[in-house]
Amino acid sequence: MAGILSWANAAGLSVIPRGGSTKMEWGNAPKRADLILSTARLNRIVEHAWADLTVIVEAGCTLESLETALAKHGQRLALDGLWRERATVGGALSTNDSGTLRLRFGALRDLIIGITLALPDGTLASSGGKVVKNVAGYDLPKLATGALGTLGVITRAVFRLHPTCPNTNTLTFSTPTWSEMQKKLHAIQDSKLAHSALQIRGASGEAPKADAMFEGTEAGLAAQSEQLQKIVGGIAVSRSASEEVWQARNSLFSSRQRDSVIAKFSILPSEISKVMGWLAAPWRAVIQATGIGVLRLDADVSNLEQVVTAFRAELERLSGSFVLLHRPESLRSIDAWGEPGDALPLMRAVKQQLDSQRTLNPGRFVGGI
Repeated sequence: MAGILSWANAAGLSVIPRGGSTKMEWGNAPKRADLILSTARLNRIVEHAWADLTVIVEAGCTLESLETALAKHGQRLALDGLWRERATVGGALSTNDSGTLRLRFGALRDLIIGITLALPDGTLASSGGKVVKNVAGYDLPKLATGALGTLGVITRAVFRLHPTCPNTNTLTFSTPTWSEMQKKLHAIQDSKLAHSALQIRGASGEAPKADAMFEGTEAGLAAQSEQLQKIVGGIAVSRSASEEVWQARNSLFSSRQRDSVIAKFSILPSEISKVMGWLAAPWRAVIQATGIGVLRLDADVSNLEQVVTAFRAELERLSGSFVLLHRPESLRSIDAWGEPGDALPLMRAVKQQLDSQRTLNPGRFVGGI
């Protein structure tokens, strides 16, 4: 891997890292694409230190394969990423793909404790270690997470793990309006409920639904259910099929059309109701209680650019963000990332330091990095 990168760097060729090919359209289109470098054969679980709740895994291992191996010891990587049967560890890290479990266990930046990167000059750089309390070296794990493969190619990662829980319960309730839903969400978040996940599902013209996941003993689950019912008051709370409910984010992508727009957005939790009220075009969304959501727009293609531009401007005015994940060809001229903010000069300096010849994914990341 490092040798190929060194050769391509010296020859002035651009390299596009690829894992399971599930998120190749995320971000901007690379300005050059001479070589595609696959991590598919880097698929081993190098070491599972189950007694220490850590695992060392190569970047090409799929999330599903890792999950199956860890489950044999009653453990898990607390990540509910997209397309687990195809998505790889390296791809999930590069795109910083996290689902609703981040509410309790944190995002990938909180779960990764060590990494090995193949840099464009052929150097293998490692940081962190295989113990949870580790402060050795530069924090390359967090730097590479979410960088979309523009700084180095992830070859190996070390994660902290959590025990699996055999008893889970998913409870769902609905409110007539988004403003009422926001009040209920605040009440749940301010309570002593120990929920592992909390999301809102919504669509244009429909009442929003909230889903809460609880894990624990049967007695504990019963107590949590009773407490949730008290918090939401007279609203009916029902038990839902967990698999269907927590696949709602995947479903936004599963039936995507060429003219659809799918985007990841982030706002303050206190702004959810206001933001959802701005949408006039046909839409569907799955929003985490933290204010991070995925939105699908199915407006007329001639109107999509206006809708996307206006919605992004309003979100950025509230210090939020709007990142395009899937869009029709007619919107390719719009930057996927939006306003980069004050961090752009620092990000460019890091790119220059690690990839001075712009070998890796040139132009794909924020600000054309």
